[in-house]
Amino acid sequence: MNKLLSRREFLKSLALLPPSIYLSKYVQGPASPWLDDGSRKNVIIIVFDALSAQNLSLHGYPRETMPNLARIAQKSTVYHEHYAAGNFTTPGTASLLTGTYPWTHRALKLGGSVEEGKKRRNIFNLFDQYYRIVYSHNNFVNTHFRRFRQDIDHLKPQKDLFVKNELAFDRLFFWENDLASLTWERAMKKGEKGYTYSIFFSEIYQEYSQGKVDRLARQFPRGITRIGEDDYFLLEDAINWLKSELGRIEQPFLGYFHFLPPHRPYSPRRDFVNAFKDDGVGYLINKPKHPFFSQGGEGQPISLDFQARQRQIYDEFVLYADSELGRLYDFLEESGLSRNTWLVFTSDHGEMFERGIFGHRTPVLYQPVIRIPLLIREPGQQERRDVYAATSALDVVPTLLNVTGQEIPDWIEGTVMPPYSEAIPDRSIFAVEAKFSPDRAPLSPATITLVKGRHKLTYFLGYEELGEAKTFSELFDLEQDPEELNDLYETEPEVAFQLQAELLERLREADQPYATK
Repeated sequence: MNKLLSRREFLKSLALLPPSIYLSKYVQGPASPWLDDGSRKNVIIIVFDALSAQNLSLHGYPRETMPNLARIAQKSTVYHEHYAAGNFTTPGTASLLTGTYPWTHRALKLGGSVEEGKKRRNIFNLFDQYYRIVYSHNNFVNTHFRRFRQDIDHLKPQKDLFVKNELAFDRLFFWENDLASLTWERAMKKGEKGYTYSIFFSEIYQEYSQGKVDRLARQFPRGITRIGEDDYFLLEDAINWLKSELGRIEQPFLGYFHFLPPHRPYSPRRDFVNAFKDDGVGYLINKPKHPFFSQGGEGQPISLDFQARQRQIYDEFVLYADSELGRLYDFLEESGLSRNTWLVFTSDHGEMFERGIFGHRTPVLYQPVIRIPLLIREPGQQERRDVYAATSALDVVPTLLNVTGQEIPDWIEGTVMPPYSEAIPDRSIFAVEAKFSPDRAPLSPATITLVKGRHKLTYFLGYEELGEAKTFSELFDLEQDPEELNDLYETEPEVAFQLQAELLERLREADQPYATK
């Protein structure tokens, strides 16, 4: 009697087949040389914020934006279809650190954090036999660090690597960050009326710190890299600190280092300014305006000229960040750390310069904002491998657990990536945007994307901009239409129905714990 195989039975049956049957489609290059010799290897995760795979020469971009990353790729596994789980730092980083989707960890809002009851479900807790050290320029990432503080051995205070860092009170009272920041603002920074609670300390501080800023301004003609109004920092200082730290901390260690460049504001060093001016690349494809376009002058979409100019400056900032990545990589090679360290390079989300949209904090989930780079270099790896199977940020944690010989807990939603495990044909991968959804409630308004095989379906729900129906769907064939120009939702109803049914079922399951009774 014939019967249909369940998904679980189908996956089990794959184990009976020779791996070459299904791996050859997704992995190109030599077999993994990695062998577990019984010793614990270090793990370093480097994250460059807001780095889109769309803008990398490694993935076919016409500008050579990251020559050092391309150099690292020659001795790494390169993932060509890797997806963020969200379109801005809070959900994207939480998924990278927990191996779960945003609808599970619930770090959905700007500056939000993983649900209290799930805070021990993180990579640092799972690597409890390692010395765990972290740093980030990004305030939202530090919110996650504070949530996970029980599982971190050394959290480098954010402002330690700021230009104006010598007297900052939050270096002494890191876990009381709000109070320390308020005290610093009142005592040392002049307010709107030009005075502070201090008679003379503020004057000394202002003169001293402004002198440092003025000297640096000559090196950064488009502005010094900063957070907020005057929290200036240099990526060079962060890389110098990291090099000195890695040379002396105990091993094995797990290091997670999340640097803000090339996130806005785009501030390349002088020697990278105008590196791509008049290079002939010009505009990318002029795509139709999306209903969620960014507001320019008089409420009009941001112009193509503005998008092209910002994309050029962004690309130059990427080139600057790549130069510092190259310095770090050279250190790992010359110090010998690369021989016993797993190196992971990735991002938390991408960046957009199309469809009248600038940046990444919009409800859309097009490829430039969710397709991100991922490279993994094994200890001592000397040859390149390329993986074309679709993978997710959720997969980083289980993959690192697997290659370091540790158990993968059942709450992890990611999977071990090829070539360290068998690729799953037509795997379903999701991305979630729900920063305006109420806390502890079903997701709405929200945008959910499902990538499966060659197709990508995006479902918008609950947005006032969509009119009375408040829902809208798009379907693209990424193999035939990588630029997502031809919406197939109406012309391929069978595919659209199947994917949307799967997406809605997953959304229903995610909403179930928060549904009103």
